[in-house]
Amino acid sequence: MKTVLNIIWLILCGFWMFLGYLFAGVLLCITIIGIPFGIAAFRIGVYALWPFGQTVVDRSDAGAPSCIGNVLWLILAGWWLALGHIVTGVVLCLTIIGIPLGLANFKLIPVSLMPLGKEIVPTDQPFAGR
Repeated sequence: MKTVLNIIWLILCGFWMFLGYLFAGVLLCITIIGIPFGIAAFRIGVYALWPFGQTVVDRSDAGAPSCIGNVLWLILAGWWLALGHIVTGVVLCLTIIGIPLGLANFKLIPVSLMPLGKEIVPTDQPFAGR
């Protein structure tokens, strides 16, 4: 079932959200300081491309630098990407078939706002992220 949802997701909004993350990642990688943020954008972009069957967990080794980085991320790119998830989520929720996809889009908003200190793991791992 998750493969079918992923294919529908890819066609309706996953590819476009991936392009948004790719664009943000390339812009952030232009400077040396922005490279960790660009890598985070690429990582979340792949997750936004094929989200079903994966989940986001907090990393146990994330500390104060992740918190500071998340504040910078929020200012530089996070709110734009979250706005994209909000708009596509609302549009998808207008149809009955799109409601699960719209809800999945809303679940991506927290990780698009604060991605540092998070890890994307498959949901079929028994102790994912521990």
